[in-house]
Amino acid sequence: MSLAWPVRHGLAGVDEAGRGPLAGPVVAAAVILPDRPSVSLAGLDDSKKLTAAARERLAVAIRAEAPAWALGWADAGEIDAINILQATLQAMRRALLALPMRPSGVQVDGNRLPDRAGLGIDGEFVAIVGGDRLEAAIAAASILAKTARDAHMAAADLAHPGYGFAVHKGYGTARHLAALARLGPCPLHRRSFQPVRSASVRAAPTE
Repeated sequence: MSLAWPVRHGLAGVDEAGRGPLAGPVVAAAVILPDRPSVSLAGLDDSKKLTAAARERLAVAIRAEAPAWALGWADAGEIDAINILQATLQAMRRALLALPMRPSGVQVDGNRLPDRAGLGIDGEFVAIVGGDRLEAAIAAASILAKTARDAHMAAADLAHPGYGFAVHKGYGTARHLAALARLGPCPLHRRSFQPVRSASVRAAPTE
């Protein structure tokens, strides 16, 4: 994505990071971009297409230049209680509610929308499949959500050593699965997800 891509005045882009991992929160971001982004936002793109260094550089620029941005979180316990889809939609609502200004409308990556009731948004409210590749504000949101979640999981590695959270960020890599089998789940694990559920049963004390 280049600076030639249009920025839609006042619209908030929304995206999430962390739907698939076995551990950690799902994090959503909402971003309203400036009408005329500076050169520091050159290279804005879907976070999955960027290197970690490029994501971090762009995250700093987005936070500095965006008229408004915010994050919303749902932790592992909430994910287990209401399922990952509903937790993701809740995190998106929290990000939108936390914006310091009301957007003129909302564009959400994917095919599902959070409940708009109580958001105070009268304009368009649309889901766009592949929106992080099509809309600059959604791409910016994907970057903020990804970098915030990665930083959280890196910090979690210190609190819960042995799982390798700083490396795999909670995804089900071979290293993570081996640690899960060896150590059992920690408080960050989503016990409604396999193979965490099976590991929880194995780790449960017997009578």
